Amino acid sequence: MADAYCTDCKKSTEVVFDHSAGDTVCSECGLVLESHSIDETSEWRTFANESADNDPVRVGGPTNPLLTDGGLSTVISKPNGASGDFLTSSLGRWQNRGSNPDRSLILAFKTIATMSDRLGLVATIKDRANEIYKKVEDQKSTRGRNQDAILAACLYIACRQEDKPRTVKEICSVANGATKKEIGRAKEYIVKQLGVEMGQSMEMGTIHAGDFLRRFCSNLGMANQSVKAAQEAVQKSEELDIRRSPVSIAAAVIYMITQLSDEKKLLRDVSIATGVAEGTIRNSYKDLHPYASRLIPTWYAKEEDLRNLCSP
Repeated sequence: MADAYCTDCKKSTEVVFDHSAGDTVCSECGLVLESHSIDETSEWRTFANESADNDPVRVGGPTNPLLTDGGLSTVISKPNGASGDFLTSSLGRWQNRGSNPDRSLILAFKTIATMSDRLGLVATIKDRANEIYKKVEDQKSTRGRNQDAILAACLYIACRQEDKPRTVKEICSVANGATKKEIGRAKEYIVKQLGVEMGQSMEMGTIHAGDFLRRFCSNLGMANQSVKAAQEAVQKSEELDIRRSPVSIAAAVIYMITQLSDEKKLLRDVSIATGVAEGTIRNSYKDLHPYASRLIPTWYAKEEDLRNLCSP
């Protein structure tokens, strides 16, 4: 209800908007003040069966440039419940039997989206992984290879390129059964194939220990001061010639910091939170221990505390 000037009543009266007809009607005399007006509000429509479970969203989603039809093809939804009308079920079966050149791509993109959601990755990483898979698929060179490993490797490379790396073990945890070895082989194969296509080596970005640190500290529930000290220690570790992987260095630094804090963590807990084996953390800690006075910030630990730091 709103007010408008009615030429019949010669005054401002309340008007009623008839959205179905597009008319604006005076509530007192019934005069149509405006007809066939355009409703500029959102078009909340859905072609699925009306129910409380249906989310009132606009028809269709954004176009996908990686698909032949832009992702705008018609999809016949399944009926609600175990049993539905025969026509809807039959139409769905007939549609599935039809030839859709993008069917394999759509399934692959859905798998990548599922893995991304389980890892809490942003949309840009998911889109980059889709682009990488599309390039590999266009070469028709994935036949006979482990599809789950290929998709997981695309996601791993996308994380590297977007400067939000994940460890192979983290990717493996959502890879539908693909092993670390299979993902590693798939990653090397994709890098090689796309490198040949582009005529140059494929850039994946450089991994630093600091890229994993905050996430690992969050998994352990470390205090803010300890996290800050670990970040400074990791930055200083890059000045040293420690020939260990960034993930191992991050885990060893975290273990060293926790041994200097009031809430000490067991080596087993650090291993679970970081995904690094206990033996690997112990060996990396052994390499970092001689440089503890250079790595640990002076505001976090005193010299006496560093002398009492447990030896490897």
